[in-house]
Amino acid sequence: MIYLTLFLEFFKIGLFCFGGAFGMLPLIEETVVSYGWLTEAEFYNFVGVCESTPGPIAVNVATYIGSLQGGFLGSLCATLGTVLPSFLIILLIASVLKNFTENKFFKGFIKGVQPVVIALILSTGATLLAKAFGYVSLQEFQVDWICVVIFALLCGIYFGAKKLFKKKLSAVWLILISCSLGIGVCSLASIL
Repeated sequence: MIYLTLFLEFFKIGLFCFGGAFGMLPLIEETVVSYGWLTEAEFYNFVGVCESTPGPIAVNVATYIGSLQGGFLGSLCATLGTVLPSFLIILLIASVLKNFTENKFFKGFIKGVQPVVIALILSTGATLLAKAFGYVSLQEFQVDWICVVIFALLCGIYFGAKKLFKKKLSAVWLILISCSLGIGVCSLASIL
């Protein structure tokens, strides 16, 4: 039964989420937390890990949750559920609707979805930032000073490198630098 649940829940996520990974995160979080597969804190920690690993975040989360709940077969069901809707929709569009982008209903659909996608992405970004800095609930905020220090150092390095080298650091460098800062600051904090 868990295999069918994993497939159907992640199929729903894949079917109803637009705007990429950050548009999917609220629905993934709602599903994962409501089933008790991860706590909210575990989910946000895992999102941080997923952002540092190759591959789409929704696929990474689906594979991980599926593996936790049903082993290899569970990860296969959850991952297939996540990617199958997009595959089928693109296959339909490519094979049936050659001039789909010029269709007035399609244009209207896209115009209607864009504000929701933007809101979901902004909401996810704001939530991730708040959680990283210590937001627990409206009544509770526990500042995570290590995260604040790492964020400030990373911003300083990013803008300093941009000013010095006249170009932005790549995402790969930012991930490597932030991992190094995390190890260094946490090590230093444990000594103090």
